[in-house]
This record gives sequence, C-alpha cells and structure tokens, in this order.
Amino acid sequence: MPLLNRVESLPKGFVWGGATAAYQVEGNTKADGKGKTMWDDYLKEQGRFSPDPASDFYHRYPEDIRLAKEHGLNAIRVSIAWTRIFPDGHGEPVQAGIDYYHKLFKECIDNGIEPYVTLHHFDSPKTLFDEGEWLNRQTIGYFVDYARFCFEEFTEVTNWFTMNEPVPLAYSQFIQGNFPPNHHFDVSNGIQAQHNEMLAHAQVVNLYKDELNKSGHIGVIHNLTPVYPISDTAENRHAAKLKDAFMNKFVLDAAFLGYYSEDTMSSINEILGINEAELTIENGDLDIMKQAAAQNDHFGINYYQNEFIQSYEGESTSHFNGTGEKGTSTFKFKGVGESVKKAGIPQTDWDWNIYPKGLYDTLKRVSHDYENCKTIYITENGMGYKDQTPTSDDEIIDDTPRIDYIDQHMDAVLKAREEGVDVQGYFVWSLQDQFSWANGYNKRYGLFYVDFETQKRYIKKSALWFKELAATMINE
Repeated sequence: MPLLNRVESLPKGFVWGGATAAYQVEGNTKADGKGKTMWDDYLKEQGRFSPDPASDFYHRYPEDIRLAKEHGLNAIRVSIAWTRIFPDGHGEPVQAGIDYYHKLFKECIDNGIEPYVTLHHFDSPKTLFDEGEWLNRQTIGYFVDYARFCFEEFTEVTNWFTMNEPVPLAYSQFIQGNFPPNHHFDVSNGIQAQHNEMLAHAQVVNLYKDELNKSGHIGVIHNLTPVYPISDTAENRHAAKLKDAFMNKFVLDAAFLGYYSEDTMSSINEILGINEAELTIENGDLDIMKQAAAQNDHFGINYYQNEFIQSYEGESTSHFNGTGEKGTSTFKFKGVGESVKKAGIPQTDWDWNIYPKGLYDTLKRVSHDYENCKTIYITENGMGYKDQTPTSDDEIIDDTPRIDYIDQHMDAVLKAREEGVDVQGYFVWSLQDQFSWANGYNKRYGLFYVDFETQKRYIKKSALWFKELAATMINE
C-alpha cells in the first residue's frame, strides 16, 4: 500500500471523484445513430490515431463504475456526447443515446457514485462546426435547445456544468492550432469564440435557474493557468498581465461579473490592437451575462500547470509537444510574451510545469476577486505519464510520480480550504486511461490502466492511494 505523504486525511463530506469526457472514453463513434463531431473526419485525415476504441466506456461503464466504488470514489465527472442525442446538433433526438445516458446515470447512482455532468466537452457536432461552431451565434441557440432537452430528460442529474474549458478550446483551435480547424494566432477568432461560449453558458444558466426553475446545481468549468513573470521587471510584469487577461480574467469576468472589467478590457484591447484583431460584443450580450453571473451554484477549476513568461515583441510562433519528447515545446505570442521555463521547477515529458503553488494561488485569487463564485470543485488535475506496460494479468502498475503529483496538489487544495476558500471536492484527471485529443494513447492519466487492444483494466498504485485517502474521510 502506498504511504500518504503530505495529505493525511480528507474533510468529511468531501467530493472525491474521477473525471472523464465522452469522446475520450466512450469509443463507438458510429454506434446507434451517433453523429459526427468536429474530430471524426479530422482525425481520420491525420491518420495518426483514432478515437475508437478509446476506453470503450460505452459498453464497459459498469466495470469502471465498480472500480471507482471499490477504490473509494464517491463522484464521477462525465459528459454527454451532444451527437449521441442530436446527430446534427438539432432535430429529432435519438432514443438509443437517451437510453444510454439514463443507464449510465443509474449505474452511478446505484453504486453511490454521484454524476457531475458536462453538456459540452470539446465535441461540437460536425454540422455546426462546418457552419462556424462558436463563431456562428446560431450555435448558441442550438446549444440552449440541447441543454433544455437534457435538463428536462435527465431529471436524475442534479449537478451540471454547461461547458468544459472555453479558453483551451478556443486557444487550441485558433491560437496554438492543435485542434481543428488548426488556425495559428488567429486572435480575432480566438477571443470571439471565448465571448460567444460564455454567452452560451450564461443563456443556459438563465434557462436552468429562471425559466425551468430547476432545484439542482449548475456552473461552468474553466482551465486556469496562473501566469508569473520570469523575473521582476516592468516589461515581464506587463507581459504576465496581458497573458493572464487572455487566459484567465476574460472568462472569469464573464462568468462572475457578467461584464468585462475596465482593467481586463485594457489588456484585451492592447492584444487585439497589436495583432490587428477585433472583438464584437452585441447589444444585449452583457445583460444576459449579468443575469447569469450571480446564479452559478458551483465553479469547476481545471488546473494542470502555471506559466512563466517574459516580454516578447517578435512575430508569433509556437511548437506543440504532442509526443512526450521533453523540451520541444515553444510559445511566443506577438506583443504579449514568450513562455519560458524556470530553473528548479520540474516538468512532465510534455513540458508541463509541476507547480502546486499555482493551484493554491488560483484558489485564493478566485475566492478573493469574484464574490459571485460560490462552491468550487477541482474538476481536473492530474499527471500525464508514460506508464509501464503490464507484464502479468494481476500486476499493479507503479505510477509513484503520479501519486506524488496528486499529493502535492491536494495539499495545496486543503491549505486553501483551511484559509477559507469554499472548495468542496477534487476530481482526478482521469478515472481510467483515455484517448487524448492531440496526443493519442501514449499520454496516460488514469487511476486504472487500460490495455487499449484488449480493454483489460489494471490497478495502478495511484488508485490504491486514492482508496487509502478516501478511507480517512469515511472513518471520521
């Protein structure tokens, strides 16, 4: 049994879960009338890897829910695949998809695993993607209709998130260019998509709270990346301020203020000006967002790493490390800054900083700066790692570095909680090994190892650590 290090116990009633996303775990992308997402043709054209079989959660969810229960989890993050229910994003619903999610939610609840359900997790319908996706405001209307259907159909679900990570989606599509449609430093679309997604979020919150008068809980999930100047110079501090506005403050303001503060827009407008870009906020948008700002019941924070930055005035350029070849990533954003590494801060094979203080700082900042932010859950946190291949059927996979990573970050979470931050749960990314959008199958995050050829599950030491810590909460 792995030993606990920094974290010795969990608070009573703490939500202790594992996270998944439909497209990354379900596989079966053509089964039972499911429509195409923005990814299907794109991945086939690339020819690098396929989302089938993924983890075959579509068929094997009872096994994974059982494993979760056996290892002390009391919650799971899942998402609904929009195109399993509406293959084109709208129209007549598919009964097989509806039935699948009812069965999944029942399996969770019957096993004492509370489902926390996300409506949109990076898998827009292909038909809507071809029409502009979040750059086309008609998509917002279709998303609201889809949300209405889910709220009225899946009454067994009481914890909802509208969408996962508006910034990384737009950033990966239009800035870094490693998600379809692979635009690079298309700043106009990169910031416009964020605004439109947050408008969609607000409309769905208002639907849930005001029109449908639902008694459950709803919120949004943001990936937050605290940005620090690499050295304390005026130029580097300003670079950090600009990047923070683009990566964090813009969507935090939208979610919890319902408008963009003067300070935020000063930074955003500077970035837009330098990059000859523009943002359109239509009449009435901020009224809708303001209505929703005080109605979020909970907030999901995904945290993986921080960023150190120095000022940079050259042309924008980047290289995405999607293979785990350490030291190959670069990112330079014209007029904003250059991402750099800091001596003494470890990184994963994918060049992601391991910096638990960033999670503590983020929790303190959000709690202090946004009074409309209520209950917080860490909805994703974990370590991508090249786990060893099992050599026997009953082998326990040794992923000690992952245990150390989670332990350090949980220590940061509980420290912030002790200092008054209302953080009530933690979902490790991920429950089981999954398909990764831009990395395929070699980047593993799960508590449970998946042999993607046979779909056999193996226990990892991190799962045993999770179970041991869960027992401290049960016995309090």
